[in-house]
Amino acid sequence: MPPIPLQRTLAIGSLIYAATLWGMMWYPYRLLNEAGVGGIASSLFTYAVPLLALGWLHGRELQRARSRWMWLAALGLAAGWTNLAYVLAMLQGEVVRVLLLFFLSPLWTVVFARILLHEKLNRGGWAVMVLAAGGAMVMLWQPGGDLPLPTNRAEWLALSAGVMFAFSNVISRHLGGVTEGAKSVSIWAGVVVLTLIGLWRYPGELDFIEQAGWGVWLLLLGVGLAIGSMTYAVQYGLARVPANQAIVIFLFELVVAAVAAYFLSMERMGLQEWVGAIMIVAASLFSGHMEDDQAKENPHA
Repeated sequence: MPPIPLQRTLAIGSLIYAATLWGMMWYPYRLLNEAGVGGIASSLFTYAVPLLALGWLHGRELQRARSRWMWLAALGLAAGWTNLAYVLAMLQGEVVRVLLLFFLSPLWTVVFARILLHEKLNRGGWAVMVLAAGGAMVMLWQPGGDLPLPTNRAEWLALSAGVMFAFSNVISRHLGGVTEGAKSVSIWAGVVVLTLIGLWRYPGELDFIEQAGWGVWLLLLGVGLAIGSMTYAVQYGLARVPANQAIVIFLFELVVAAVAAYFLSMERMGLQEWVGAIMIVAASLFSGHMEDDQAKENPHA
């Protein structure tokens, strides 16, 4: 077996690094929330850190990509909502349940890839859609036989975050030739814009500023720097690893979060959630075969 090229190894490693940090990132956000820093305010400050500290480094890259500014804006808003909704869902809901709804991403990736990248759905794609949707139905099914929809705000936020995660990944693939730095700046700016809109509606979230100690500001700074590194890592990996394989690698986040939730918040899942989880994870694992048929039909594509 030929050795794996160093660049591909680094790309896979960067995705594992990002998945590991994201699997634990809910905890410092909960600590900030307990210290009086709401999810919208903490998202603003933690994403403003990399935007202000690193954004200026990519000015020329953004200038070169100005002909694609509409797609960069779409990436920023889609990824911005992904990150903001993810944080809010983690603060309000059960960690593992939020992540399972988030990782319905392969289902939405199929849809967006068909619309934006004109990728036809093959048998593997249909299987992924059915398996992922079935897993969600099992996990969300209520004893009374009601329609299996998310039951609270946190679950709706998690579901919408997964939709926008898939959308942003497909947009990132669509923006071939645009540097990781330019994409990262767009994502940070997208979160900042959305959080500013949120703070306009809920200005009380900024009340913590009057009494926040150094520990709170240092935690905000640390989380912001970690997020900056994760954004770079994700964009570097997505540019070099097929999106369907990336989804599988991102599943490592679910494992990390489940272990962290067990020890840090004593959260447990019942049999129904485990069955749905297995189906959703299987859908993500099988998503690596979604493009096989197309590759065979178009060997020179």
